[in-house]
Amino acid sequence: MSDFIVSARKYRPQTFDTVVGQHAITETLKKGIQNKHLAQAFLFCGSRGVGKTTTARILAKTINCFNRSEAIEACDTCDSCISFNTGNSLNVFELDGASNNSVDDIRNLIDQVRILPQLGTHKIFIIDEVHMLSTNAFNAFLKTLEEPPKHAIFILATTEKHKIIPTILSRCQIFDFGRIRVKDMAEHLAQISLKENVSAENEALHIIAMKADGSLRDALSIFDQIVTFAGNKISYSDVIENLNILDYDYYFKLTEAIEKEDISATLIILNEIYEKGFDGHNFIIGLAEHYRNLLVCKDERSASLLEVPEAIQQRFIDLSKEIDSPRILRTLMAISKTDTEFKSSKNQRLLIEVTLMLLCSLKQENEKKNP
Repeated sequence: MSDFIVSARKYRPQTFDTVVGQHAITETLKKGIQNKHLAQAFLFCGSRGVGKTTTARILAKTINCFNRSEAIEACDTCDSCISFNTGNSLNVFELDGASNNSVDDIRNLIDQVRILPQLGTHKIFIIDEVHMLSTNAFNAFLKTLEEPPKHAIFILATTEKHKIIPTILSRCQIFDFGRIRVKDMAEHLAQISLKENVSAENEALHIIAMKADGSLRDALSIFDQIVTFAGNKISYSDVIENLNILDYDYYFKLTEAIEKEDISATLIILNEIYEKGFDGHNFIIGLAEHYRNLLVCKDERSASLLEVPEAIQQRFIDLSKEIDSPRILRTLMAISKTDTEFKSSKNQRLLIEVTLMLLCSLKQENEKKNP
């Protein structure tokens, strides 16, 4: 049997400082431990793969550590840390709210709350996907959550905060985990590449981070997939081929053809895109993003908003100087209209072709209006 361990598990953060992209939250929790100012219940909210459950486990481990460092990190050597790392801790209970969502499950949890900690100062109860609890289970949980024993701390995690009843929300200290920035994910992937002896181009890691859409777990899963495909040397072309992503070059070539008012060239590029198996709607969405980036780059102050590699960013800046803002806006409006009409269209390819022809004529129309 293979000894392979997926990167999301192998490189799961074990300390607050290794949590990616949630510095404000981890610092607040560390200061709470340091000042002995911990809430009785925490609610960690955010989309998938941003570190909610990981941070909950680190918090649980650090609270009961006997030899915390000056940086308020668990020592990993005391009896409490060892029992936690080996999965034998009697002071940390994890409950999956999706599969244990009945009143009886909560009653069993409440029975555990009454028992004093065997090792350390606190018993920590982590309930993942807490929004999946039934209404009756929530109601059974209310009294214990409001007035728990001094040794009990609850950490609730959810991807759907709006589904949790207000009476639960009012009893928790709420932390909203943000989407992880592309730059932070790309840097983290670069560190993992070094540890795994994988040579990876920065542009390739950046594309993986963008594809993950704010989820570090997704980024690591994609990274493993690319390594399986390309081996220990990952290139930009490997990533776009494996993930079936349209290369930036296609959009830059298309923009160049539009600027030259070369309808034939735009149709040929579109045909190449279709022959490679790309979806027309995804192409339109990507084209809108491309022109949005051009508009953002018109002012150097906002150019930093682009989540693209530096070399690509410079290409956007250079190209944006050749197209005036009103024409970019008109282009975006035309593409947006196509996006809206795409699903209802009987001939979707023709709709895109007509849109490209229209874009080729915008420059000429602008010159007529402003001779």
